[in-house]
Amino acid sequence: MKSTCRIWTAAVFLVLLHGAVFFCGFVAPYDTASQNRDFPYAPPTSLHFVDAEGHFHLRPFVYESEPAPAGVYEYQEVRGQAYPLEFFVRSAPYEIAGLISSNTHLFGVTAPAHIFLAGTDNYGRDEFSRILAGGRISLAAGLAATGVSLFIAAFLGIVSGFYGRWWDESIMRAAELFLVLPWFYLLLAVRTFLPLHLDPLSAFFLLVGVIGTIGWAKPARLIRGIVLGARNRRFVLASRGFGASDPYILRRHILPETFGVLLTQAALLVPQYVIAEVTLSFFGLGLSEPLPSWGNQLANLQQYNVLVSYWWMFAPAAVLVIFCLSYFSFANALQRKLESAPI
Repeated sequence: MKSTCRIWTAAVFLVLLHGAVFFCGFVAPYDTASQNRDFPYAPPTSLHFVDAEGHFHLRPFVYESEPAPAGVYEYQEVRGQAYPLEFFVRSAPYEIAGLISSNTHLFGVTAPAHIFLAGTDNYGRDEFSRILAGGRISLAAGLAATGVSLFIAAFLGIVSGFYGRWWDESIMRAAELFLVLPWFYLLLAVRTFLPLHLDPLSAFFLLVGVIGTIGWAKPARLIRGIVLGARNRRFVLASRGFGASDPYILRRHILPETFGVLLTQAALLVPQYVIAEVTLSFFGLGLSEPLPSWGNQLANLQQYNVLVSYWWMFAPAAVLVIFCLSYFSFANALQRKLESAPI
């Protein structure tokens, strides 16, 4: 019961996180390409409930900001007028999955005030909006690469475990080779041999292909072990005795045994592959500007002045940590549930 509660808690949190990323155009207050050249490296906007006169406001509000005359990239609040936080406001147009067009955003404030929940970058672009939009790219790359990797792992693991003989020897030796390879350096080596200047769609599919074909070995070995145990069970032997074909036995008896392992491995591989995409983009080998991803957003931290002066530029890393911990918690709870299930 406790493990089931943990699974549902982690699953609901992951659904909310992915929902916010998928509907980033609605959740984000600004367009990701919108620049505010008057507010480069602006810190996160402060939400207030008590105004300058000491009056309490039930609805949070912000003050207009302006550059401070005494410093560079320093700002001060103009406390002459309060701008309350508004919901379901109309602003920059966006599309959801390329199908639905809208200009309604979850929240916002009236101009000339701004609400930068995670500050701005060097072009004055809202970091919160770009984190949500960048998550759409990073998560899509992780999910797609996981699908590629598990498809290869399931196919090779089932063939190896079910048919054995030289199939098993060949596939497992290849798996051992992939397991000992340093995947990080392999990713860098493979990517550097490919064209650096690619359009965003080609770069995305290239990342998915490169990342997805590297991590199949471990799940393939796990699936092989499940298949080796399942093919000798009595109901499988009985089906074979009644003349059932190999495709029928695989579909009816073997494949269902692997679903739990595949789901657990998916929960472990998605954050690993997202980190791989972030790493490649961080080093300039993945998706590049102006298309946002968590990797090229964190690439700004390669500049020393940004690293030491603008702490809010670490926000994509914080979101990445939360995302990975959520997936690992889900995988851990699911593994405990499978271990406690009766055989």
